[in-house]
Amino acid sequence: MNRGRLIVFEGGEASGKSTQAARLAADLGALLTREPGGTAVGERIRAVVLDPDAGVLDRRAEALLLAADRAQHVAEVVEPTLARGEDVVSDRFIPSSLAYQGYGRGLDLDELRRISAWASAGLEPDLVILLDVSPEVARARRAAASDRMEAESDEFHQRVAAGYRQLAATDPERWVVVDGTGDVDEVAKRVREGAGALIR
Repeated sequence: MNRGRLIVFEGGEASGKSTQAARLAADLGALLTREPGGTAVGERIRAVVLDPDAGVLDRRAEALLLAADRAQHVAEVVEPTLARGEDVVSDRFIPSSLAYQGYGRGLDLDELRRISAWASAGLEPDLVILLDVSPEVARARRAAASDRMEAESDEFHQRVAAGYRQLAATDPERWVVVDGTGDVDEVAKRVREGAGALIR
């Protein structure tokens, strides 16, 4: 049996990745999942990490909570699905930890890579689709911030966006950068064109 493919959507807040991940998963007949979340344990971790009323969360604690979510997600959902030969489309994966906790929070990237690799048992995505939008578009879309990440400063979101672009530039064979502006159909067409043969 052929192993399934893991396709990951990445991007900053209000980039449109959740919408496009759902659309591509439906088109491919793939399992749609997300991080944080995707499991019962993960949804509880998500509630803690994104709760705007949770108070100050240490950046290392945040990174470790997300790693715990990833370990459960891979063990319970992602790996069994891939092993059955089915495709998985995930709204966020390891690159989010590098962009948010690394570039955004200033934690050491090598340490985050090590922790994420351990949590995911070495699983890497076959394709990462980065939805990139301008700071102005992102700011307008997240005008009504509802969670801790959305409520972060413009400077934080700019560091995250720059981090994503750097990650994409260093791994062009795995990453596809797609302009996330425009309507849903326009962006979906760019996703299909940019991802090429892997999702046909």
